[in-house]
Amino acid sequence: MEELILARHGESEFSLRGAVNGVVAVACPLTATGVEEAKRLGEELVDEPIDLCVTSRFERTRQTADVALAGRDVPRLVLAEFDDPRYGSFEGGPLEDYRAWASSSPSSLAAPGGGESRLAIVERYVRGLRSLQRREERTVLLVAHSLPLAYALAAREGTPPGARVPLVEYAKAYRLEPARLARAADVLEAWCAAPTW
Repeated sequence: MEELILARHGESEFSLRGAVNGVVAVACPLTATGVEEAKRLGEELVDEPIDLCVTSRFERTRQTADVALAGRDVPRLVLAEFDDPRYGSFEGGPLEDYRAWASSSPSSLAAPGGGESRLAIVERYVRGLRSLQRREERTVLLVAHSLPLAYALAAREGTPPGARVPLVEYAKAYRLEPARLARAADVLEAWCAAPTW
């Protein structure tokens, strides 16, 4: 692979109301604004020769990819490694409640009610990034969620995961060449081996 393009999905019904959704079976389509954001992403990428589009399993990422790549014959791959977290008892509730819990809890502690720990989440993001490193396609578009993108974008600059990270802008393209992708994966992997919180 020569370039990885990262993009968060467009605004969804859950994100509009500031709620979390980590259950794939729960419907969570884009809002009308989210569809327009996905169209703008498509316009931004219109001249980009995309050889593969990877999404998480969630409706909002797949719908964003569908809109952004409308009219283009781009193969698709769904990777659960880039799914949003399993939020446990926070599912469907305010994002801020989950973020407050996550930022004040050890990274190894799973969210109550059957959720994931931040450590487990980052470990699967690393698996996903490593799998993309091995792809033979030249240009890959990854449409995912704010958290994996925030971690990857910080890690490309050498910053390990933090207990609280900024949200990534909707449907905006960020580019990683192989060296930066490798660095991001290395930083995240090193953190997983010795978490700092």
